[in-house]
Amino acid sequence: MKQASFNPQSEIRIPQSEDRTLAAWEIASVVASVLIGEWVVFALAGDGATGLLFPVATVFVFMFLSHRARGESARDVGWRLDNFGRAARLLALPMLAIFAVFVGVGWYTSNLDFLRWKGGASIFGTPALGLLWGPLQQYALQGFINRRAQVVWGRGWASVLLVALIFAALHLPNPWLTVVTFAGGLLWAYVYQRAPNLLAVGISHSLMTWALVSSIPPSALHNLRVGFKYFGQ
Repeated sequence: MKQASFNPQSEIRIPQSEDRTLAAWEIASVVASVLIGEWVVFALAGDGATGLLFPVATVFVFMFLSHRARGESARDVGWRLDNFGRAARLLALPMLAIFAVFVGVGWYTSNLDFLRWKGGASIFGTPALGLLWGPLQQYALQGFINRRAQVVWGRGWASVLLVALIFAALHLPNPWLTVVTFAGGLLWAYVYQRAPNLLAVGISHSLMTWALVSSIPPSALHNLRVGFKYFGQ
């Protein structure tokens, strides 16, 4: 039986066709679970997020078991420090440009408020949770979906575009979030494939979300609601 070859640069094994099919099903399973959570479970859970705990925990358990089955270590996935500097350098200029755009829009429209995260019902009402939420999302998006996309389509723009499209789709039907998450998804997926570091992309995610929330009025962002919750008050 022919053994899968190994690409040390991306740390993704180049698979046989059966493994590509399995990886595609893994992506579909995680995305479908999140969509069910957003559009069905969260809609039935009322104002609290307690109802999301089970589907979210199920997704993370599934991803963990998949990593174990494939022999992927925490370092392989991107929980590491040795390439943090490289990832941060790749992120720095795009982040500064995006931050400048957000601040410019907020200043021009008189909506700039860097303390806005302290209020409201979103997860950013708690700074610690806001900082944690970015790395957790990037773990699922990059450490799992991006890696599986590379198994199916290889390292490059095809898998980067898929990751961005999935990330944007998970924020429908919120128009602002759909647009900015597609753009952010392109950047983070591109950087992750060149320097797989979840801490760097996770911190970038949290900082860019803070800049977005601080610059765009909550009414335009619809309080960061997605799924059926978007249509609520």
